[in-house]
Amino acid sequence: MNKPIRAVSIFCMALFLALMVNATYVQYVDAGDLASDPNNRRVIAAAFSRERGAILVGRDAIAESVPSDDEYKFQRQYPKPLLYAPVTGAFSYFTQSGIERSQNDVLSGEDSRLFVTRLVDMFTNSEPKGGNVTLTLDPAAQQAAYDGLMGLPGPVEGAVVAIAPSSGKILAMVSVPSYDPNRLASHRFGEVADASNDLEDDEAEPLINRAISKRLPPGSTFKLVTAAAAIESGNYDADSKVPGGPTYQLPLTSGPTGLIDNEGRSCGTNRIPFVQAMENSCNTTFAALAVELGPDAMLEQAEKFGFNSQYLDDLGGQATSVFPEEADQAQVGQTGIGQFDVSATPLQMAMVAAAIGNGGSVMKPYIVDEVRSPNLQVLDKTGDRELSQAVSSTTASELTDLLVATVDTGTASPAAIPGIKVAGKTGTAQSGNPEVPPYAWFVSFAPADDPQVAVAVMIEKAGIERGEIAGGRLAGPIARSVMEAVINQ
Repeated sequence: MNKPIRAVSIFCMALFLALMVNATYVQYVDAGDLASDPNNRRVIAAAFSRERGAILVGRDAIAESVPSDDEYKFQRQYPKPLLYAPVTGAFSYFTQSGIERSQNDVLSGEDSRLFVTRLVDMFTNSEPKGGNVTLTLDPAAQQAAYDGLMGLPGPVEGAVVAIAPSSGKILAMVSVPSYDPNRLASHRFGEVADASNDLEDDEAEPLINRAISKRLPPGSTFKLVTAAAAIESGNYDADSKVPGGPTYQLPLTSGPTGLIDNEGRSCGTNRIPFVQAMENSCNTTFAALAVELGPDAMLEQAEKFGFNSQYLDDLGGQATSVFPEEADQAQVGQTGIGQFDVSATPLQMAMVAAAIGNGGSVMKPYIVDEVRSPNLQVLDKTGDRELSQAVSSTTASELTDLLVATVDTGTASPAAIPGIKVAGKTGTAQSGNPEVPPYAWFVSFAPADDPQVAVAVMIEKAGIERGEIAGGRLAGPIARSVMEAVINQ
């Protein structure tokens, strides 16, 4: 055999060998992952032909499969689409999202916990069914949050998260604008593709669950973290005098660029009571405290509350809330008022409020309460778990006193509930873009002496004049409605 033919033969053998190795890898090594991939069309087509399990809130199905008269046998249906779509997501021929994706193994019946059920179905020649997933959501709180956001002048972009402080159960998770997952679950695949493209192209980003996936500067709601760090340092308590004054020049700066002011609020001239600083949300106070504490102490405190980490395991799409790991003296002063490179999701800020209400303990948040078999037997129940101890119980009590005063006589008064002690804090965060209006925030928990619910409201956009945007005015009443919905049951 001459040299050119030998070279071609070796090359062809190498190609055949590569093909054999690849085929072996795909069929044996990678087969499991490919079969379970939510984007595998064969898997989806098979799943469309089986009765997929329900997603439940209480006893009501917010996603279920009903008989279909076409080749796929069952049609996925969402009875209250706009209210729950950011949580349920959609089960589509093209893709899945939300709980439909994160709990796909259970809902499709492929989860190992449903092995006995599958075995019984095989021996009885019954059609296989998926398991059911029960969520932690409180329907009254969910409705109150949705109605509150939709009651604002439109178009509205925002989110609400409510948490049970003692357990970490997510009681409400609303994001607007929402969408109709029924359009994506249709068996008319051309219409599904059009609907998907419309949603993807929408500048309001309805497919994003703003409650967990949108990070924005938290503004003055972050002063809870700054105040926590100050009290934890041992140099302050709720009765202490703290830096005051109408303005504060950030270190390493000169002129208006580095000048912090209080927008006309009463913040004294030198040292003022801590409660006055919190009630009036004095920027000068919290910027000065952050500079005094330094970047390391501020970073440590933020991370104890959950910043710079992932903690939501049962629903995909969590954006990591960020506190900068490096900051100079001027920048750390800005972090003290929730600006510079500080960004947070509504879930994260609800966790900050919940931790203070829970004696300083941050509970791991979760939204899947139970997994059940098709015959409703409980296969698994999520247990409460502490994520971290953010502050001592003494510090949490001191912070609670400051936040109750802020609702009683300060900027957070729109969240007041007659006959109930409420702890709360407003926030209005600058976007950093002069053409983008500020973001309105509100965090709270109640009853302050035995919290049942902690709430974070974030309003990214609303049909309102720039000068009228304020956390207390816009977001406070929404937080109050959600707290009332939980407490009055």
